[in-house]
Amino acid sequence: MIKILANDGIDANGKKILEEAGFTVITDKIAQENLMTELNNFDAILVRSATKVRKELIDACPNLKLVGRGGVGIDNIDIEYAKNKGIKVVNTPASSSVSVAELVFAHIFSAARLIQITNRVMPNEGNTKFNDLKKVASNGIELQGKTMGIFGFGRIGQEVAKMAIGLGMQVLAFDPYVEKVDLSLNLPALGLNSRIKVTINTVSDESVLTHADFITFHLPFNEGDKAIVDAEKMAKMKRGVGLVNCSRGGVINEVDLLAALNSGQVGFAGLDVFEKEPPVNMDILKHDNVSLSPHIGGSTKEAQNRIGIELAEKVIEFFKN
Repeated sequence: MIKILANDGIDANGKKILEEAGFTVITDKIAQENLMTELNNFDAILVRSATKVRKELIDACPNLKLVGRGGVGIDNIDIEYAKNKGIKVVNTPASSSVSVAELVFAHIFSAARLIQITNRVMPNEGNTKFNDLKKVASNGIELQGKTMGIFGFGRIGQEVAKMAIGLGMQVLAFDPYVEKVDLSLNLPALGLNSRIKVTINTVSDESVLTHADFITFHLPFNEGDKAIVDAEKMAKMKRGVGLVNCSRGGVINEVDLLAALNSGQVGFAGLDVFEKEPPVNMDILKHDNVSLSPHIGGSTKEAQNRIGIELAEKVIEFFKN
């Protein structure tokens, strides 16, 4: 019987599909340091972003036949090394794109209307500072007519673009591997079959940095790599720019970000991921102009369900064939 370790969990529907197909699915979490010995009892491992499947683990588990990643990014897996060892690697690139893109806009809406500030102050000092807060929050802005910059124009970046266009924003996208994308926008408010085709031609990274009012990052990034966004790049941006990272911790240099926030060069940051998790930079966590979420980009009920089902189907297809 095929045994599968869903070490970072799996949606109940995905587990049910696997079990009905005759697989044994274990969802008890095994600590990273114990995987080298414990994983030898399994034929496959399913992970999200927490569990790392590196060369050392692959070498220690010759029985491993498949690694499944629930989500888009697979930078926590040594893919090429696994493939060279004859191990199948699968992921679910389409399942969580909408969820991540919506979280990007949750942070941007928070920035635009200064909600992160009012939510922090009102529960504690709402009675005494209500009128002062009202004056502060009245300096919010509309998104319509603003420019959304997107670094990385894969599935998630394209979903961000669709939402931005729907809000009346202009889109500037950079991706070294993509020149042009034809987007299909579904606008049900205009009728049951209302779809609008929009073509986005990507631009240089310099164009995004210098012209965007908000910039969101969706590029691959490996732990230990040099930050993609540092003080030099932030200096090129519009003063008061809003930065959103729902991609990978480390994409933005947190020391440089804090300095840019304090100087006003960066007006706002929305962070779902951090250089270290749990995060340790308390000056960023407590900053008035930072909106926070605890690494939940693809973690909606709908996305978890889609991820579980898609993973289950790919696992079954692999082992049955």
